[in-house]
Amino acid sequence: RMAKELFDELLNSDKDAAQVVKEKGLSQVSDEGQIIVMINEVLKKNPKMLAQYKSGKEKLFGFFVGQVMKLSKGKANPQIVNKILNSKLLE
Repeated sequence: RMAKELFDELLNSDKDAAQVVKEKGLSQVSDEGQIIVMINEVLKKNPKMLAQYKSGKEKLFGFFVGQVMKLSKGKANPQIVNKILNSKLLE
């Protein structure tokens, strides 16, 4: 989605990619601190799902990733989300 927005803007203007990314707020969130805050919020809002995950329903991992991505409006770096979420769920 972000790439489509970026390409549309690049084709219809004389701006460079970095300028469009900054103006449209399309940059990816890779700050671990911000991602931890989002993950904590998702876990706090979904205690039943967290309990189910910890009782063995490991397929819910995808649910939590999806909720973090939704909260970040698709901007969170998925690799960092997966890494941090995995360690949080093991606590």
